[in-house]
Amino acid sequence: MTEPPAKRRRLSDGDGEPSARGDPARVPKSLSRAVSPPTRKKKEMAERVLIPSPFRLTTIRDLPQESNTDAVSLGDLLGDPLIAECWEFNYLHDVDFLLSHFDEDTRSLTKVHIVHGFWKREDPNRLFLEAAQYSNVTLHTAFMPEMFGTHHSKMLILIRHDDTAQVIIHTANMIAKDWTNMTNGAWVSPLLLRSATATAARDDAVEVEATDAAAIGSGERFKADLLSYLRAYNAKRDVCGPLVGELRRYDFSAVRGALVASVPGKHDVDDEPQVTRWGWAAARHALRTVPCHHDQQAAGKKKAEIVAQVSSIATLGASDAWLRRTLFEALSATAAGTGKPKPDVRVMFPTADEIRRSLDGYASGGSIHTKIQSAQQKKQLQYLRPIFCHWANDCDKGVLQDGPAREGGRKRAAPHIKTYIRYCGGDGNGDGERTAIDWALLTSANISKQAWGEAATNNGSGQIRIASWEIGVLVWPELLAGRGARMVGMFGRDLPGRDDLDGDGPLVGLRVPYSLPLQRYGDGEVPWVATASYSEPDWKGQTWEDP
Repeated sequence: MTEPPAKRRRLSDGDGEPSARGDPARVPKSLSRAVSPPTRKKKEMAERVLIPSPFRLTTIRDLPQESNTDAVSLGDLLGDPLIAECWEFNYLHDVDFLLSHFDEDTRSLTKVHIVHGFWKREDPNRLFLEAAQYSNVTLHTAFMPEMFGTHHSKMLILIRHDDTAQVIIHTANMIAKDWTNMTNGAWVSPLLLRSATATAARDDAVEVEATDAAAIGSGERFKADLLSYLRAYNAKRDVCGPLVGELRRYDFSAVRGALVASVPGKHDVDDEPQVTRWGWAAARHALRTVPCHHDQQAAGKKKAEIVAQVSSIATLGASDAWLRRTLFEALSATAAGTGKPKPDVRVMFPTADEIRRSLDGYASGGSIHTKIQSAQQKKQLQYLRPIFCHWANDCDKGVLQDGPAREGGRKRAAPHIKTYIRYCGGDGNGDGERTAIDWALLTSANISKQAWGEAATNNGSGQIRIASWEIGVLVWPELLAGRGARMVGMFGRDLPGRDDLDGDGPLVGLRVPYSLPLQRYGDGEVPWVATASYSEPDWKGQTWEDP
């Protein structure tokens, strides 16, 4: 009989030898660790907070749809049938055009208040306004104490049937031309809820305390400064009293932005903290709370750069004293002081070549102003030319700066927008770092003493004199997204991508209306002058004669 095969002895059968299962040294390494899927890169795992641009561009009629991505039209702003009342502040107004953008079923029921600055009864602009006969439209004339001042602010305040309100600060005149083929921008507040505890009763003492305690950029401070601005209209007669009373009822806590406005008259430069400042003093006061990257730059690092992009430059003087020591000095302020070294400043303004090639040709140049004819203006051109940059950075004679190409999508839409943007500077490593932003201001204020105010008396510690009404909003990344946030320029869209700027912290987009890199004026180039004549035809075949 055949014997059964011998069984293999288990190595753990009491002979003192450990089994392979119990001996880590004898277990293959591939089986000694937990089985799990491959880990994803940390960069892919981390969620980054992305915040769209607080400034919006307006739509351009004659550009393709993709160029109007995230842009806003006047109909978008005014077309909601829930709008019960609209206060419209501006320089130029077309009442028919304005009313055509309200909901067609409710526009005749919407209470419309138009605030203008045409104080002379025979002014053609005033007569044009008065010729529009609408029972639901009320005209208000702003107090204009300065001979050369204008009511240049551009703002809409909407009171709605659903117990909310909204503030829109923008750069366009209320005429068809500005909302068609001109580049403009808007800051649109969130819907403001009616507060259950607030009343319309005037209590200036409470508002002063709120202004003193509230941080610059907070909704509480914005509300107090806005009400101070609106109350300034009532210096001689009650213009905005009902609006001030109504806005007191609303909660502004959702607002993030610092109001930078101008009110005509003489104002102390260094008022108490609770007093709203105006003009360049307001900008300086706000910027002293704004942290800036690369404040103290090491040797070899790229300096920060402020780009002042405007549609008008007034006569500033034969020397650059006011421009450098007053306006640029105020804009150079930071939470760390004026910054060392101070940022470079560039002024963006179109040439006649850019106006000729714009969508409306020479016609767009009627809204863009500077002068170079007089002896004083020629001296002004001498100190401005080295810092002048083109609006459309594709001019044959211009000098293109270094940096990756960023297309803003508005080269052919002539600029009526006004922006002041501080780019961080630093080492410039990476494409995104070249468009990193410390702060941005959208405003009605061009470069003029009338808008920003004269230099202060008493060696800078006295009063400033302002001629015009202006209004704007200042924003910065930490204000919108908290500590560690960064801001990056966006081109063609409002929302940043997580990789548009290095880092994992919150990232805020800022819609830039122009293209980068900047293109400096070349030798012999001069800015567009609306009061000059141009015999070279624009792309439509038209010439321009001095109006």
